[in-house]
Amino acid sequence: MHALVSVHNALFGLIERVGDWLMPLAGRLIFASTLLIYYWNSGLTKLGDGIFGIFSPSVGAYAQIFPKQLEAVGYDASQLSVFHWAVVVAGTWAEFILPLLIIIGLATRLAALGMIGFVVMQSLTDVYGHGQTDIKTLGAMFDRFPDGIILDQRLFWAFLLTYLVVKGAGAISVDAVLRRRAMPAIA
Repeated sequence: MHALVSVHNALFGLIERVGDWLMPLAGRLIFASTLLIYYWNSGLTKLGDGIFGIFSPSVGAYAQIFPKQLEAVGYDASQLSVFHWAVVVAGTWAEFILPLLIIIGLATRLAALGMIGFVVMQSLTDVYGHGQTDIKTLGAMFDRFPDGIILDQRLFWAFLLTYLVVKGAGAISVDAVLRRRAMPAIA
């Protein structure tokens, strides 16, 4: 029995050591393959016309982020406040910048934390702003259906992002390069 436990500990100790550098990389690759284009396409729908469209969001951007407020002003985004503009611009930039930071592994923990906040706000906007409250879309935890877009799907997104907050970007990342370069300076 002792030999079996020793083999088990040796094998899974090796897997754990390999996993310490492989799993954060895998998490970033999974994020890239499932959510990068989703968020970048969403960000593109929010850009205004021309080169300065990053500072002048489309009406659709306001409709996505502040649907009830935009409706209240007759879909005239110029009637909304500077606060609304700032939130829409920041949200649009976040859809491009935060995923890029996660993919290259730069400030990964902060970027993943920012994306968790983004997913929470996106979900709350879907429920309270867009009225997505039917059980099929909303989903329910601990039920037998795993396909609810808001609770079920986004819980997986948040878990992946939480993993990156806890573990960081891993050995193959800009964070790791910067950390290695900083080590001699700290010592």
